[in-house]
Amino acid sequence: MEIAKNILVGVYLVICLILIVLVMKQSKEDSGASGTIVGSSSNNFYEKNKGRTREGKMKRATIILMVLFFILSIVLGIMYV
Repeated sequence: MEIAKNILVGVYLVICLILIVLVMKQSKEDSGASGTIVGSSSNNFYEKNKGRTREGKMKRATIILMVLFFILSIVLGIMYV
């Protein structure tokens, strides 16, 4: 059981580090007040294919890693109690 705990902690730390790097590399999507005043069209080619871009892939990877982080946090919390 101790080996499983150590392996899970190692995986947890790797996921934490990768998640930190991914979040730091992502750009801010918010257009702010200027986007509200001017208006932004979401019916263009970029918006339709946003998931295929580098930013879309990074966002998807971030979501997957955050779910894994959450699940591992709960599992490790149960194992150490």
